Amino acid sequence: MQKQFTDKDKQIGILITNLGTPDSPTTKDLKKYLNQFLMDKRVVDISRLLWVPLLKLIILNIRPRKSAKLYKSIWTENGSPLLSISTKILIKLNEKLNNYNSNITIELGMRYGNPSIGKALDSFKNKSISKILVLPLYPQAGSPTTSSTFDAINIHLKDQNWTPSLRFVSGYHDDNDYIEALSNSIKNSFSKHGKPDKLIFSYHGMPERYLHEGDPYYCFCHKTTRLVAENLGLDDKIYDMAFQSRFGYEKWLQPYLDEMIPDIANNGGKHIQIISPGFSADCLETLEEIDIQYRKLFLNNGGDKFEYIPCLNDTANHIELIYSIIKRNIKGWN
Repeated sequence: MQKQFTDKDKQIGILITNLGTPDSPTTKDLKKYLNQFLMDKRVVDISRLLWVPLLKLIILNIRPRKSAKLYKSIWTENGSPLLSISTKILIKLNEKLNNYNSNITIELGMRYGNPSIGKALDSFKNKSISKILVLPLYPQAGSPTTSSTFDAINIHLKDQNWTPSLRFVSGYHDDNDYIEALSNSIKNSFSKHGKPDKLIFSYHGMPERYLHEGDPYYCFCHKTTRLVAENLGLDDKIYDMAFQSRFGYEKWLQPYLDEMIPDIANNGGKHIQIISPGFSADCLETLEEIDIQYRKLFLNNGGDKFEYIPCLNDTANHIELIYSIIKRNIKGWN
């Protein structure tokens, strides 16, 4: 007997994901958040026999207090900047997608913290949505981010008697709309503040070992930087690329941003601008680490002007970029 085609067969779920955020800038919530984050084998892949006691007995009794202070410095009346901006992105996307296809439902899921990826998947299940596109907002795909998101989806679904049709977007580091959106952000900054002595493309770091083990993230970062520079016609001498947020004693991807900044100032550079193409929405690593810590570092070493170029956030260019990626990847479903 042929199955009757219903409206539910037309339903498409869009799962937008990002890294995540604590529920509040308190030691208690930071401890919970950091435990989930640092227990992920994609984030810290050393032996569990060594790592778990170190994490539980030492790190989680020290780091949450320090991290809470950092989060408090950027927390807003709307809560976490990352969650607040992500919510705005969803609202604008939802309006645009509904005009395109009224059968689309969009959900937000964070890899760590709330709202969780599992909660978003359950929402789709409860609405009988069995076609799901997963779009992690990590332009440069890497094991600790995009692959970890894939893991989280598999873990949530493995014990369920429901298997949706899944499509997964693994990065968009060389997408034309993405390159154009970054280029426009830089042009706007140059127009407002003048052309700097050095424009720095800063990406989140990871152990160099990951590159040698086959993670393509480093190569994706270089390609994004090159394509934006070519699109803007930048001279090689005016821009550079670096990696931030390293911790521990292992060698990470280089050059290190915290070494590059004082080096520029000590060699006569008076004006720098920094953009972080790997972050789709402003968060602790951009608002606190770059715009507060590294601003001080540059000025304390003799620099005069420092500008941080915001992430794409909920700008029209970013919404259009995400919209175009979604439309391309749901073809055949609508």
